[in-house]
Amino acid sequence: MMDPQESVLSAATLIMFMIVASRILGLIRQRVLAHFFIPDELSLFFAAFRLPDLVFEVLVFGTFASAFIPVFTRSLKEGKDKAWETAGIIVNLGLIIFIFFSVILSLHANFVYGVLAPGYSGEDRDTIVSLARILFAAQGFFVVSYVLTGVLESLRRFLIPALAPLFYNLGIILGTAFLAPTLGLKAPVVGVVIGAMLHFLIQLPLAIKLGFSFVPRVKFTPDVKKIAKLAAPRILETFFLQISKTTELFFSSLISTASYTYYTFGNTLQLVPVGLFGTSIAKAALPTLARKSTSPNEFRKTLLSALYDMSFLVIPVATFFIVLRVPIIRLVYGTDIFSWEATVQTGYVLSAFSVGIVTQAVASLLARSFYALHNTKTPVVISISSILLIILLDFLLIRVLGFGVWGLAAAYSIGSFAQAITLFYFLNKKIGNGSFTKMLLPIIKSVISALGSGIVMYILLKFFDRWTWIKKISFISTIDIAKDINFERFVLDTRYTANLLILTIIVTLVGGVVYLFLAILLKSKEVWNFFNLIRRILVRRVAPIPSKEQEPVTPTPTDESG
Repeated sequence: MMDPQESVLSAATLIMFMIVASRILGLIRQRVLAHFFIPDELSLFFAAFRLPDLVFEVLVFGTFASAFIPVFTRSLKEGKDKAWETAGIIVNLGLIIFIFFSVILSLHANFVYGVLAPGYSGEDRDTIVSLARILFAAQGFFVVSYVLTGVLESLRRFLIPALAPLFYNLGIILGTAFLAPTLGLKAPVVGVVIGAMLHFLIQLPLAIKLGFSFVPRVKFTPDVKKIAKLAAPRILETFFLQISKTTELFFSSLISTASYTYYTFGNTLQLVPVGLFGTSIAKAALPTLARKSTSPNEFRKTLLSALYDMSFLVIPVATFFIVLRVPIIRLVYGTDIFSWEATVQTGYVLSAFSVGIVTQAVASLLARSFYALHNTKTPVVISISSILLIILLDFLLIRVLGFGVWGLAAAYSIGSFAQAITLFYFLNKKIGNGSFTKMLLPIIKSVISALGSGIVMYILLKFFDRWTWIKKISFISTIDIAKDINFERFVLDTRYTANLLILTIIVTLVGGVVYLFLAILLKSKEVWNFFNLIRRILVRRVAPIPSKEQEPVTPTPTDESG
């Protein structure tokens, strides 16, 4: 646990394993919340995060994600004392700035939330304000904790920082489970504070052992100034992203009290494939793309290969979410107090998000392709433009057209589509030398395969679901021959969790087989890449890491959607 990870492979494997564990624990956390609180109450809890998150994301996360780690890593080469001094000063500056804005916003929280979430009544707003003031304390722990994360990752200690988010989620889960009967909605808030404190404390001993210490001073050294300069573009982009997230709260509050819960739950699910397949492949491809940035043909070949493989993996997952949205919602959030209306509304949100899962993942890869070409301005400008488009669409879909909360998810998907297409267009102008349609052909093959798979999954889901036959709510009831079928012999009563799980697994497996079969028929090269990957995972023996491994490990900035 204390030793450094000496190779990129070992570090990447560890990080990916922890990402999976964190995503699973995140879903468990949401399930626990749905067990104790109805959607109307949870919306107040999620809304209370908006102000603390805004301050933290813009002023703190934006800095550490893009600037602190590179500067600290370079300082280590020049002298450890200088590097540790920089880390200590950044902690002090981060706390001073965060406390300043936190105090101001806490004092005026009632007015601010009246502007940001006008749909909540006076009593609900008072609850949000009281919860937000407690949550500011949790974010204060993160100010220090993220510095420690940057320090440890710069020194190639990835395990402890990767464990920290797990303890954060555990704090929320345990705080909610044990305190909800007595504290009510304040229980998960106390859990957040406990989780944030654990996130900090688990990293502190190792950081101190390696040389970190708190310094009683603030000094604008050249390294501190460089961190501020490097962080500026990222802070600007993060600021616009937070405006977009605040807009989502604003419009969802006008729809209904519970709408923000539906939106948050749907977003939590769609981030799983985006993080696992999109962010992970994008991060893995970045070093190779950077090495080949001086060779346009090799760069283009590597980029397209990663793009096709990513699309091949993400497109069927998006299809799975669209077709099986209701079973997924019921399995993940289906507690006794999570109503059928809540299930349906969250399902709509998940479907609308799923349309944009592929383009979110693609945009992540394309943005890093620009970074590999030492161009950070273009992706930031395109990102901000897509955020402004999303905000405009939020207004049009919700206030003008009167859509439900799923309209916010649809606006996000449209914005991510525009972002991905724009990034691809400008990148293709720079390194492309083939036709646009020909380059997209492998992705079109994946879409066709997924479409066929989705149709098969939909028919199977409806055919074996007892509720469909009884309520006559699908096309099956219109088929003459179906009227004489004794469906009770083969259908599953999906009111029971075990039956619903069995049906979901069967439909998923059949859909996966159909997808792979159609991909083979369409002569997709990516399907064989997939089979080779599975074969390597199952049969490859992993060689031990040499004691003097020469491959450098350069930490990448933390990815928000990852």
